[in-house]
Amino acid sequence: MPKTRINCPNCRQPITAEIDQLFDTGVDPRAKQLLLSGAFNLIQCPLCGYQGTASSPIVYHDPDKELLLTFFPPELGLPLNEQERIIGPLINQVVNKLPLEKRKGYLLRPQTVLTMQGLIERILEADGITREMIQEQQKRMQMIQRLVDASDDVLAEVTKNEDAQFDAEFFNLLNRLIEVAMMGGDRNSAAKLNDLQKKLLPLTTFGRQVQDQAQEVEAAVQSLRSAGKELTREKLLQLFLEAPNELRLNVLISLTHSALDYTFFQLLTERIEKARGDEQQKLMTLRQKILEISNQIQQEKDRRLAQARANLETLLNVEDISEATRQNLDAIDEFFLHVLDEALNEARQRGDLDRSNRIQKIVDVIQQASEQPVQLALLEELINLTNEAELDTALEAHKDELTPEFLDALSAMVAQAESEGNQEMLESFQKIYSLSLRKAMQANR
Repeated sequence: MPKTRINCPNCRQPITAEIDQLFDTGVDPRAKQLLLSGAFNLIQCPLCGYQGTASSPIVYHDPDKELLLTFFPPELGLPLNEQERIIGPLINQVVNKLPLEKRKGYLLRPQTVLTMQGLIERILEADGITREMIQEQQKRMQMIQRLVDASDDVLAEVTKNEDAQFDAEFFNLLNRLIEVAMMGGDRNSAAKLNDLQKKLLPLTTFGRQVQDQAQEVEAAVQSLRSAGKELTREKLLQLFLEAPNELRLNVLISLTHSALDYTFFQLLTERIEKARGDEQQKLMTLRQKILEISNQIQQEKDRRLAQARANLETLLNVEDISEATRQNLDAIDEFFLHVLDEALNEARQRGDLDRSNRIQKIVDVIQQASEQPVQLALLEELINLTNEAELDTALEAHKDELTPEFLDALSAMVAQAESEGNQEMLESFQKIYSLSLRKAMQANR
């Protein structure tokens, strides 16, 4: 994000700020989310203490949807010819970064929006999100702003009278706001929002359902941990059959789907053939449930692989591949790495040197990033602590090292352990991540 000199909106004194005017999803897949979140062009005046969003012209481009939007804040008070002088070079940047075959007619007809809200609505409408849906989202945002500093008595009264408002969409939005605050380094806001979430969970119907699900996940993990290294296919099948409710069964199947191989299904089929009556029906229902969940997991893997392939092609089509890769390192996961390796091998087999070289640029940036130290010594120390009290003490001693980079690395390790089906490491990383995040928030209140 380029640094520039602007006047503070409050005291009018010149200050240096990072201002971004071009949001191009073809160059940076995160551009849309950044714009919609409002976490851009944030300024803090060192002279008067003003905090807010700087008013700046914006050009938004989404090549997949053939969408080119421009917005010029009316409060800047510039005449039309001056607006065009500023917007023109930004549009030229969009065009110049596109290969010739992708330069289409819509680039000659940028759509002007008059307000920031209009810009957001136009972007969302292209995604099939209606104005009514946007208004509902705004109501949720207003509710969060209203409650973030509310007393416990007010929270209890509001949740009692408006329980239906606290649904999955509300908690999803709250989670996204916490993530945005953490990514933006605003630990104070993240801590407040996290506290609000904790208070709302036991007070709302949906929140209590989430807590029940979390308890079932913990119980399922505990049952697998109890079996330990002696967990055979027969014992796993027995755990499924003894699951006290549908939720526990679903969790167990999801956690162990990588172990549900041909031999397991052969064992299950033999049990079905030997069983009679209700027992046989129970086993047949179990087999169907396992197949359904396995199919859902496979569909999700296919979706993420398809997204990874699309992200790779986007990177390969930008002018500065290395810089675009560095800007999007947080979007690189095990699915992207798999697709990257696959694409590189295919290009080499075809003798496509140009594509191989472009892919290699991405590989080089990822390798350079992976060579950077990620507080491995601290992580190794934490992994060896099984007692939660000892872990809490260690985190307190190292609280200054619980940086966003360290938390991001932990989050990536949780995702990797989950994708690999490594239950022991998943449990360990989840515990460390949860306590580290809590400690980091407490330290920055």
